[in-house]
Amino acid sequence: MAQKVNDIEDMRHRTRSVGVVELQGLNGQARVVNPEQLTDADAKLAATFGYQPVFKRQFGYLSTFSFAVSISGLFSTVATTFSYPLRAGGASSVVWSWVISGIGCLCIACSVSELVSAYPTCGGLYYTVSRLAPKKWVPSISWITGWLNLLGQIAGHASSEYGASQLLLAAVSMGSDFTYLPTKRTIIGVMVASTVLTGLVNSLSTYWMEKMTKTYVIFHIAVLISCSIALLVKCENRHDAKYVFTDVDATSGWTPVGLSWLFGFLSVSWTMTNYDATAHITEEISKPELKAPWAITSAMLLTYVGGFLFNIVLSFVMGDKSSILKSPMEQPVAQIFYNVLGKTGGIFYTVCAFLIIKFVTFTGMQSLGRTLFAFSRDRLVPFSSIWVQINPTTQTPLHAVWICVFCCIAVNLIGLGSYAAIVGVFATTAIALDWSYCIPIVCKMAFGRFEPGPWHMGRFSWWVNAYAVVWTLFASVIFILPTVKPISADTMNYAIAFLGAILLFSAVFWYIGGRKYYTGPMIEAEIDENASENTGNGSGSSREFSPGQERKNSNRGITA
Repeated sequence: MAQKVNDIEDMRHRTRSVGVVELQGLNGQARVVNPEQLTDADAKLAATFGYQPVFKRQFGYLSTFSFAVSISGLFSTVATTFSYPLRAGGASSVVWSWVISGIGCLCIACSVSELVSAYPTCGGLYYTVSRLAPKKWVPSISWITGWLNLLGQIAGHASSEYGASQLLLAAVSMGSDFTYLPTKRTIIGVMVASTVLTGLVNSLSTYWMEKMTKTYVIFHIAVLISCSIALLVKCENRHDAKYVFTDVDATSGWTPVGLSWLFGFLSVSWTMTNYDATAHITEEISKPELKAPWAITSAMLLTYVGGFLFNIVLSFVMGDKSSILKSPMEQPVAQIFYNVLGKTGGIFYTVCAFLIIKFVTFTGMQSLGRTLFAFSRDRLVPFSSIWVQINPTTQTPLHAVWICVFCCIAVNLIGLGSYAAIVGVFATTAIALDWSYCIPIVCKMAFGRFEPGPWHMGRFSWWVNAYAVVWTLFASVIFILPTVKPISADTMNYAIAFLGAILLFSAVFWYIGGRKYYTGPMIEAEIDENASENTGNGSGSSREFSPGQERKNSNRGITA
């Protein structure tokens, strides 16, 4: 920590030696400031990472932690994915797959936190490649990392919006005593309205987003605890402990049963993913090198422990497995609420699940919009000059937010044609995002260029990093297999096709145009103090360097 404080003071001394810093944006407008006017975080962003501070740093410890917790949406995502481990291996898969897979997810989260602490920019782990890989490889590696992360986030957000519409309509169906059952068209229609609402909420300023986010974690924990207590108290025919912890009942059609049992990992990875979402708002967090990694690790630990206990509760009270899997609502956990708590209690907690997953979409879209903004800042995506624009009223990238809203709606429209296809898109989320984390982690381990931030794992770092990578490779194989046999058009797992499409798209786009103009994330703007002395006016000059070549006449970053 002391070293980081000294580094920031060094940056301030360096900028003071030339008097002022001129910050320039993509629109060419310049702003000359005295370095003393910048916060420590903004001074580091400008002097070390070469990016213009454009966001207000409104997020503190509680709101940053709440943001990180909201990304998992534990109560809701368990509700929408409970059928996977239940069908794959019965109650034992529900409980123990969470323990096993959760350890791997925690290792990824800790590895991500270490990198975020060292390089806190809203580019997330994509940016870290510029500091971890040899310069000649940075453009190509960061290109594939960026596209995996961006498209993985889009797929993940689309899945959350789809799940939100399913939960809301499940509550409506419950209220009608199951005389009303939603159709695919209805689910898609509600999804569109839900996604537009998410866009409207994300059109607010960072100030209001922080206020709203701060309350989420309290609401979520209150719902989780009260629901667990209510289920245990009201359930009259609970399973015994032997059934909950040892029952193996695979109905997926896969043999051996052990292989089927592994499909339960999908529920955990779907819940405990998007670890770097908090990294994408680091330019809106004060002291991000400390608060962001702390929030990521503590939020994932809370999710791990809370998810394990909640799944145990559900396994005790779920009743007959086959009947809840055949629920007319197609939502097994909502059916458990109805069976145990009655119509009123069932509707109440299903609506709570809907509200929680909507919080997931609000914070997820904030992260996704900032991701697109950061990637546009480095010209990774087409039409970057549009998505990088900051609205003068909200001080947020509204163009980036709304194109992401459109993309998520477009992805979910696949559900009109095939439910199996849309599930394949959602399954791609964990694979694409985890790969986008593991590529920088491998670079960190392979090239020895990593300079730790104030949050790091010390001697345990290499081992945790290694386990995170090995686990990701293992889990990816599981996630691309069909979860049900016999395999047909309706049961096929299309995740491998969509993942292949992402990789093919990024490769083709790279060779067609990307390699001609994209030079990787900005490394830094260096102030030439000698030039300052020669000019005699104290204003100096600057050169922005990108991996492998100098960016001349750049209108991004800082100059002096």
